[in-house]
Amino acid sequence: IYEKRVAPWNILAITFTNKAAQEMRERIVALVGQDGEKVWASTFHSTCVRILRNEINYIGYDTNFVIYDDADQQTLIKMILKELNLDEKKYPPRGVMARISAHKNELRTPQQAFFAAQSDVLEETHAEIYRVYQERLQKNNALDFDDLIMLTVQLFTNHPDVLLRYQERFRYILVDEYQDTNMAQYVLVKLLASRYQNLCVVGDDDQSIYQWRGADIRNILSFEEDYPDARVVKLEENYRSTQPILDAAYSVVCHNEGRKDKRLWTEKTEGNLLACYTGYTEREEAWFIAQQIRAGVQEGRKLKDFAILCRATAQFRVLEETLIKEAIPYHIFGGLKFYGRKEIKDIMAYLRIVANPADEVSAERALAAPRRGVGDTSWMRLVQFSREANISISDAMLRAEESSVGKKYALIMAQFGRL
Repeated sequence: IYEKRVAPWNILAITFTNKAAQEMRERIVALVGQDGEKVWASTFHSTCVRILRNEINYIGYDTNFVIYDDADQQTLIKMILKELNLDEKKYPPRGVMARISAHKNELRTPQQAFFAAQSDVLEETHAEIYRVYQERLQKNNALDFDDLIMLTVQLFTNHPDVLLRYQERFRYILVDEYQDTNMAQYVLVKLLASRYQNLCVVGDDDQSIYQWRGADIRNILSFEEDYPDARVVKLEENYRSTQPILDAAYSVVCHNEGRKDKRLWTEKTEGNLLACYTGYTEREEAWFIAQQIRAGVQEGRKLKDFAILCRATAQFRVLEETLIKEAIPYHIFGGLKFYGRKEIKDIMAYLRIVANPADEVSAERALAAPRRGVGDTSWMRLVQFSREANISISDAMLRAEESSVGKKYALIMAQFGRL
């Protein structure tokens, strides 16, 4: 900003987590003062939300759209499976969500997904669910997380004038953790950077672990092909680990075929060697961990000096049982997120239906919190009525007596609609 005379509002800095983005914003303001607040420093999804809040009417949505989380998506998928008379055992909602997410990360529309199925009946059915799901989302004026990026790409692709505005706005683009970008994120960055080519990405191909989530390692490996004038700077000094740990890591990762060669080093040359233990069962593994902690405490260490890292919460159970048996106190970090708790999601459903009267998923949840005795059949009749009358779900509740819902439940729905 000061050395190159770049306007702070011409800088877009993207990272992957809200926590990292917040820290980045704080550092920028600490470095350059109030001007730093004019830099867009946020996650991919937050950046796209800000753009869509201003521009989404170009592609047929209202700017007061709501964003569905996993639970909302699952509710909507279950409703669609019922409508299409599909068995949840054959088409588990989570599996369907994963298929739809994969299509969106590859920027495939429902029509393209159907074409890609190549007469595979299972994939064609998933594509049909995707089509209905996308229609319902638009009717509810709702987006899921994958839509945030996919619809921004659609907006830029179909409206070059809008893209040009944001290319002029973001003349300097920085992207963190580039090895974890998927196809949609890659295309979004390429569109924004194509005019001025001022793109700086940071990433480590050895740390790419999100292929299961759509990350494409080729994005970073082929960066110089996409941008022939790129300058590569290797950041090989490590400040966290000791040399034995770096050597052990290198001896494993150097066998990877798709990687850029680099060798990390540190000034912390001394350090303990790594120890590796393989248990025959999870109980034997848990017992070994407990004994290591006990031995460490006897040598004078405190319990708070130990941490056990697990790949999945399912692994906690055996560890907990063993630690209890061995009388070793412990804390578990993780578990249900605040916004995933039932009472919070119930309150949010009320706020969302107020903000967006077309949101069927939030309306159904709010109507059931507290329970008012309205069953699935009555609810589906009301939903059907709202679609046939081409009115929002909120208006349908106010006019429930005109629908095929029984008189008793129509009164309850109308009362709720007025509320």
